[in-house]
Amino acid sequence: MRTDLTRQWMARPADQRFLSLSSLKSSVLARAERSATLTIDTRKIDVIAPSAPNTAAEMHDLWLGLPGGDQIAPSHWSFGQLCSLAKAPASHYRTLPSQITADALAYGLRYNRNADEVKLYSSDQSLLAATGPDYGRIFDHEVVDAVMQVAGDGIGDTRWKVPGVLDWGSMTYNPEHPISLDTTTLFASDRDVFIFLVDDRNPVEVGKLPSGDPDLMFRGFYITNSEVGSGSLRLAAFYLRAVCCNRIMWGVEGFEEITMRHSKHAPSRFMEQARPALKSFADGSARKLVEGVEKAKAAKIAADDDEALAFLSSRDFSRKRALEIMETVEREEGRKARTAWDFAQGISAFARNVANNDDRVQIEVEARRILDKVSR
Repeated sequence: MRTDLTRQWMARPADQRFLSLSSLKSSVLARAERSATLTIDTRKIDVIAPSAPNTAAEMHDLWLGLPGGDQIAPSHWSFGQLCSLAKAPASHYRTLPSQITADALAYGLRYNRNADEVKLYSSDQSLLAATGPDYGRIFDHEVVDAVMQVAGDGIGDTRWKVPGVLDWGSMTYNPEHPISLDTTTLFASDRDVFIFLVDDRNPVEVGKLPSGDPDLMFRGFYITNSEVGSGSLRLAAFYLRAVCCNRIMWGVEGFEEITMRHSKHAPSRFMEQARPALKSFADGSARKLVEGVEKAKAAKIAADDDEALAFLSSRDFSRKRALEIMETVEREEGRKARTAWDFAQGISAFARNVANNDDRVQIEVEARRILDKVSR
């Protein structure tokens, strides 16, 4: 189980949720088309506060004055970036009257920096981002466009789509569950974009369940980016068994990730590395996954219950939890825990009933480490 997706799902208001990749792209592209980038010497920037504020709110108003008379107001995010560039504490400056903040920020931008220039990214008189001059912006709409080249609109018109839903009552996964604002996995704000898609109509059989039914997994990936600098570009690819209604991913295996900082050459690296990696995974074979599962099933870890208990204890599980995991394996797998596969499946199943979210994640990490070790 991983919570990368569910954290996004829980945090996003309705206006940050989209029902298709085309509507998502239209939104982030429109923002980029309204925006402009300016690299400027900090000595040419005036930090302006109202001379005679009339209200408490105006006491904290602030603008940047640019050559030519234009003024732009920092957003909450870009104000923090400006303070970082000026080596100033943003949390403290937000509490001060803007007249004090303006003087201190102007001084910091001019004299506390190693570089003379700053790169400003603004739209509609609002400053969206303030970064160093070598910041390499990967635009959010470029990321969405790269995904659309392998996934179409993300709604089932290709094999890649917004995931279906696991019914906890019947423990069956429905890949055709309708896409709605409650179930979508396509998100964007004025700060970032997050896309999660799966190939759940074309599962891969990795073995048999105790019942004799096929043990099925399907491919998934997510990609996230922030053109204003709130995070790196990240592309993660993996296999999973299901996604439930609150968008928790269950049974994740083979997790691999590319992280790309927005450095000077990031745009060209995105074209040369991340986009081809996305296409390669989309068109790739499941052979590596199946071989890894076979290795895990063949990798004997314990000859008896005492050795099984000792192995789990070595993974920092308490005796009580270790016994519960062993019981879970017997109940769900129909055999005693003896192989790497048994332990990983038992730990993952045990994690489903752990109430604390962070604790669940840590337990699931242990399951993945066991499989990673034997699958290399």
